[in-house]
Amino acid sequence: PPGPGAFDLGAQSGRWAAFQERHRLSCEEAARVLLDAYEYRGLVKHTGGCHCGAIRFEVWASADLHVFNCNCSICTKKQNRHFIVPASRFKLLKGADNLTTYTFNTHRAQHTFCKTCGVQSFYTPRSNPDGYGIAPHCLDDGTVHSIVTEDINGKEWEKAVKEHKTIRGMSKP
Repeated sequence: PPGPGAFDLGAQSGRWAAFQERHRLSCEEAARVLLDAYEYRGLVKHTGGCHCGAIRFEVWASADLHVFNCNCSICTKKQNRHFIVPASRFKLLKGADNLTTYTFNTHRAQHTFCKTCGVQSFYTPRSNPDGYGIAPHCLDDGTVHSIVTEDINGKEWEKAVKEHKTIRGMSKP
Protein backbone atom coordinates (compact mmCIF):
# COMPACT_ATOMS: atom_id res chain seq x y z
CA PRO A 1 0.00 0.00 0.00
CA PRO A 2 1.14 3.59 -0.66
CA GLY A 3 2.83 5.39 2.21
CA PRO A 4 1.86 8.74 3.75
CA GLY A 5 1.35 11.46 1.11
CA ALA A 6 1.35 8.90 -1.71
CA PHE A 7 -1.50 7.55 -3.75
CA ASP A 8 -2.30 4.32 -5.55
CA LEU A 9 -1.40 4.49 -9.26
CA GLY A 10 -3.24 1.25 -10.00
CA ALA A 11 -2.22 -0.30 -13.33
CA GLN A 12 0.21 2.59 -13.93
CA SER A 13 2.45 1.67 -10.95
CA GLY A 14 4.82 -0.39 -13.08
CA ARG A 15 5.12 2.30 -15.75
CA TRP A 16 5.75 4.92 -13.05
CA ALA A 17 8.55 2.87 -11.45
CA ALA A 18 10.11 2.13 -14.85
CA PHE A 19 9.96 5.83 -15.80
CA GLN A 20 11.70 6.83 -12.56
CA GLU A 21 14.35 4.16 -12.95
CA ARG A 22 14.99 4.81 -16.65
CA HIS A 23 15.48 8.54 -16.06
CA ARG A 24 17.08 8.12 -12.60
CA LEU A 25 14.55 10.43 -10.97
CA SER A 26 13.13 10.61 -7.49
CA CYS A 27 9.38 10.46 -7.20
CA GLU A 28 9.22 14.26 -6.79
CA GLU A 29 11.52 14.88 -9.78
CA ALA A 30 9.46 12.54 -11.98
CA ALA A 31 6.25 14.26 -10.91
CA ARG A 32 7.78 17.67 -11.75
CA VAL A 33 8.76 16.46 -15.25
CA LEU A 34 5.26 15.17 -15.93
CA LEU A 35 3.49 18.20 -14.48
CA ASP A 36 5.71 20.57 -16.50
CA ALA A 37 4.96 18.60 -19.66
CA TYR A 38 1.24 18.87 -18.97
CA GLU A 39 1.07 22.47 -17.74
CA TYR A 40 3.42 23.89 -20.35
CA ARG A 41 2.14 22.07 -23.45
CA GLY A 42 3.41 23.80 -26.58
CA LEU A 43 6.13 25.61 -24.64
CA VAL A 44 9.81 24.85 -24.27
CA LYS A 45 12.08 25.31 -21.28
CA HIS A 46 14.66 27.98 -22.09
CA THR A 47 17.60 28.55 -19.76
CA GLY A 48 19.78 31.61 -19.59
CA GLY A 49 21.62 34.10 -17.48
CA CYS A 50 24.01 36.99 -17.31
CA HIS A 51 27.49 37.18 -18.86
CA CYS A 52 29.53 36.11 -15.82
CA GLY A 53 27.18 33.23 -14.91
CA ALA A 54 26.29 34.54 -11.45
CA ILE A 55 22.61 34.79 -12.51
CA ARG A 56 20.89 31.71 -13.98
CA PHE A 57 17.21 31.21 -14.72
CA GLU A 58 14.74 29.03 -16.59
CA VAL A 59 11.64 30.19 -18.38
CA TRP A 60 8.85 28.32 -20.14
CA ALA A 61 7.88 30.08 -23.38
CA SER A 62 7.24 29.39 -27.02
CA ALA A 63 10.17 28.42 -29.22
CA ASP A 64 8.88 31.22 -31.49
CA LEU A 65 9.40 34.41 -29.50
CA HIS A 66 7.45 37.68 -29.79
CA VAL A 67 9.99 40.30 -28.74
CA PHE A 68 9.29 43.95 -27.98
CA ASN A 69 11.71 46.66 -29.06
CA CYS A 70 10.82 49.68 -26.95
CA ASN A 71 12.10 53.20 -27.61
CA CYS A 72 11.58 54.62 -24.10
CA SER A 73 14.57 56.32 -22.49
CA ILE A 74 15.95 53.32 -20.60
CA CYS A 75 15.21 50.68 -23.23
CA THR A 76 16.97 52.81 -25.84
CA LYS A 77 20.06 53.25 -23.66
CA LYS A 78 20.21 49.55 -22.74
CA GLN A 79 18.99 48.18 -26.07
CA ASN A 80 16.39 46.33 -24.00
CA ARG A 81 14.56 43.94 -26.27
CA HIS A 82 12.40 41.47 -24.36
CA PHE A 83 9.52 38.99 -24.43
CA ILE A 84 6.99 38.79 -21.61
CA VAL A 85 6.00 35.73 -19.58
CA PRO A 86 3.83 35.13 -16.50
CA ALA A 87 5.75 34.93 -13.21
CA SER A 88 4.61 31.31 -12.85
CA ARG A 89 6.69 30.38 -15.92
CA PHE A 90 9.92 31.93 -14.63
CA LYS A 91 12.30 30.47 -12.07
CA LEU A 92 15.49 32.06 -10.80
CA LEU A 93 17.92 29.16 -10.41
CA LYS A 94 20.79 31.06 -8.82
CA GLY A 95 22.07 34.52 -8.09
CA ALA A 96 19.29 36.24 -6.11
CA ASP A 97 21.95 37.73 -3.85
CA ASN A 98 23.86 39.02 -6.89
CA LEU A 99 20.93 41.00 -8.33
CA THR A 100 20.43 44.70 -7.85
CA THR A 101 17.50 46.83 -9.00
CA TYR A 102 17.17 50.21 -10.65
CA THR A 103 13.87 52.11 -10.81
CA PHE A 104 12.87 55.57 -11.95
CA ASN A 105 9.80 57.68 -12.79
CA THR A 106 6.78 55.61 -11.59
CA HIS A 107 9.10 52.97 -10.02
CA ARG A 108 6.78 50.20 -11.30
CA ALA A 109 9.35 48.65 -13.64
CA GLN A 110 12.03 46.80 -11.69
CA HIS A 111 15.20 46.81 -13.80
CA THR A 112 17.22 44.00 -12.23
CA PHE A 113 20.79 43.34 -13.26
CA CYS A 114 23.86 41.42 -12.16
CA LYS A 115 26.07 43.25 -9.65
CA THR A 116 29.17 41.64 -11.14
CA CYS A 117 28.86 41.98 -14.92
CA GLY A 118 26.00 44.50 -15.19
CA VAL A 119 23.89 42.42 -17.59
CA GLN A 120 20.10 42.62 -17.35
CA SER A 121 18.90 39.20 -18.43
CA PHE A 122 15.34 39.74 -17.14
CA TYR A 123 13.31 42.42 -15.40
CA THR A 124 9.78 43.23 -14.21
CA PRO A 125 8.16 45.43 -16.86
CA ARG A 126 5.83 48.30 -16.06
CA SER A 127 3.30 46.92 -18.55
CA ASN A 128 3.20 43.55 -16.77
CA PRO A 129 4.25 43.92 -13.12
CA ASP A 130 2.98 40.39 -12.46
CA GLY A 131 5.37 38.89 -15.01
CA TYR A 132 8.88 39.11 -16.39
CA GLY A 133 10.48 40.62 -19.45
CA ILE A 134 13.18 38.24 -20.66
CA ALA A 135 16.11 39.30 -22.84
CA PRO A 136 16.24 36.74 -25.66
CA HIS A 137 19.95 37.40 -26.21
CA CYS A 138 20.57 36.08 -22.68
CA LEU A 139 19.07 32.66 -23.44
CA ASP A 140 21.32 29.66 -23.96
CA ASP A 141 21.58 28.38 -27.53
CA GLY A 142 19.35 25.65 -28.89
CA THR A 143 15.76 26.34 -27.82
CA VAL A 144 14.70 29.40 -29.85
CA HIS A 145 13.21 28.60 -33.25
CA SER A 146 12.38 32.14 -34.41
CA ILE A 147 12.07 35.71 -33.19
CA VAL A 148 9.52 38.25 -34.39
CA THR A 149 10.29 41.76 -33.18
CA GLU A 150 7.57 44.38 -32.64
CA ASP A 151 8.44 48.03 -32.11
CA ILE A 152 6.56 49.73 -29.30
CA ASN A 153 6.48 53.48 -28.75
CA GLY A 154 7.67 53.72 -25.18
CA LYS A 155 8.26 57.46 -25.58
CA GLU A 156 4.46 57.69 -25.39
CA TRP A 157 4.13 54.73 -23.01
CA GLU A 158 0.60 55.30 -21.68
CA LYS A 159 -0.84 55.77 -25.17
CA ALA A 160 1.08 52.83 -26.64
CA VAL A 161 0.07 50.39 -23.91
CA LYS A 162 -3.56 51.56 -23.99
CA GLU A 163 -3.74 51.04 -27.76
CA HIS A 164 -1.88 47.72 -27.82
CA LYS A 165 -4.38 44.87 -27.94
CA THR A 166 -2.38 42.18 -26.12
CA ILE A 167 0.59 43.54 -24.16
CA ARG A 168 -1.18 43.88 -20.78
CA GLY A 169 -2.31 40.25 -20.84
CA MET A 170 1.05 38.70 -21.74
CA SER A 171 1.86 37.94 -18.11
CA LYS A 172 -1.38 36.01 -17.58
CA PRO A 173 -1.01 32.20 -17.56
